[in-house]
Amino acid sequence: MKKQLQNFNKSDLTIKLSRKFPSLNDEIIYEVIDLILQEIINAVALDNRVEIRGFGVFSKKTIRPRKFVNPKTKKESYLGETSIMHFKASKKLLKTND
Repeated sequence: MKKQLQNFNKSDLTIKLSRKFPSLNDEIIYEVIDLILQEIINAVALDNRVEIRGFGVFSKKTIRPRKFVNPKTKKESYLGETSIMHFKASKKLLKTND
């Protein structure tokens, strides 16, 4: 049985970093986090794989084209190939949450 990971969002990260670096302004920390995340998103959108040692890997996952049926009209439609961002946490990160 897999263990459920605790959610961790940008505001949690901002709080944690502001406690660790009290000399930095919260606005600056938030802007830096946004900048880093935007660069990761841009790199993955260009089919690059982003690996952060001890944290995890961001990559692009392609979902095959498929058909679906609208439950209201019963009309069959097709959805083309789509892509999503995939994150795989490192073993080191998963171990710290035990």
